[in-house]
Amino acid sequence: MSEPRAQRTPTGRPRPHRVVVLALDGLVPFELGIPQRIFGRAKDAEGNPLYEVVTCSVREPGLVETDADFAIQVRHGPETLATADTLLVPALYELGPVHDEGVLTDELAAAFARLRPGTRLVSICIGGYVLAAAGFLDGRPATTHWASAEHFQRLFPKVRVDPDVLFVDDGDVLTSAGVAAGIDLCLHIVRRDHGTAVANDVARRTVVPPHRDGGQAQYIHRPVPEPQLATTMKARAWALARLHEPLQLRDLAEQESMSVRTFTRRFREEAGVSPGQWLTQQRIERARHLLESSDLSMDQVARESGFGTAQSMRQHLQAALGVTPTAYRRTFHATNATNTGNGGGRP
Repeated sequence: MSEPRAQRTPTGRPRPHRVVVLALDGLVPFELGIPQRIFGRAKDAEGNPLYEVVTCSVREPGLVETDADFAIQVRHGPETLATADTLLVPALYELGPVHDEGVLTDELAAAFARLRPGTRLVSICIGGYVLAAAGFLDGRPATTHWASAEHFQRLFPKVRVDPDVLFVDDGDVLTSAGVAAGIDLCLHIVRRDHGTAVANDVARRTVVPPHRDGGQAQYIHRPVPEPQLATTMKARAWALARLHEPLQLRDLAEQESMSVRTFTRRFREEAGVSPGQWLTQQRIERARHLLESSDLSMDQVARESGFGTAQSMRQHLQAALGVTPTAYRRTFHATNATNTGNGGGRP
């Protein structure tokens, strides 16, 4: 898909990126509210909204049933899909032929026909069934709730399903696992579009963790240790205060008075990744913050974030973000904040 062109308001400021949320019968109210809560709180340095969130139905405006004991009044019909920069499909539990046969209903097919080329596509949890039935996930990596992953793969064999991750970013098509992973994905999109500072501000206002990496494991199908017996929070806090130092696994284990073997096992149970992977993620986040908010040289950023050398930092950021530190700073440095609003699917 190509990217939609940026448009501007009468004042000359780039217009907010429009996120259209598709409300279908059987939708989950919690997940319907995630886009407004996350995208609706994202603002630029002057306090202007960076996104406009609109909810629409595949029918004429009216009531849409939820999986709870209430319905919601949706004010926009399927024509709104033609205005979307990003289409987001939250979870729903009345999928009908989409779930049973992997095909769209006539209503859904007609609605999707209205989408413009270049529209970014996003699903939360089993909302991914809708994107898959429309053929948008063919040949692409994707995820869904762990409990539905096996059925999802059987129904859509052309999709490369990863059942173990929180979300998958495949450029203009993004999918997430269930419930809270939808928050992680929406924050990731804000971070990708407008940088870490904006995403962290949204997370702080929403009182959620600012970042969980998409490759982090879904927790539900893993045994969860008793917190009082297995917590590694003290070691993580200790490490975060010393990211600029060379840290060894045994140093972290000592903070919890555990053997390296026990600490590694319990850390993975809690965080879903190994201690080494977690440290790298945190150092990448520190580097991103410094690249956005400071004028430190690349060597200084590398030392402060614990990578040691600019070359090492470059390799890690290139692998994680697909861009060099120089390109990342050029896009997201604070002096460029007024240039981050765009109408396209990518920053």
